Amino acid sequence: MVENTRKNYKKNKAKTRNKRRRALPIWLRLILVVLLCLLALVVGLMIGYGVIGGGNPLEVFDWSLWQQIIDIMTGAE
Repeated sequence: MVENTRKNYKKNKAKTRNKRRRALPIWLRLILVVLLCLLALVVGLMIGYGVIGGGNPLEVFDWSLWQQIIDIMTGAE
């Protein structure tokens, strides 16, 4: 009797596990993680350049700033 109850419990548990539906699909979770990482990068760049570096935080989006940084790192300037 006890053995039969254990088997039924295991079968019912396996069935309920298969019927579980995710609130957010895995592909949507991956997209959200990538977007949040990009947002964190942009906010970090703005804080680093604007607050710590003393510049205008919106200059982070200016290509000439990045070209100057690349030139300094490669030794072209």
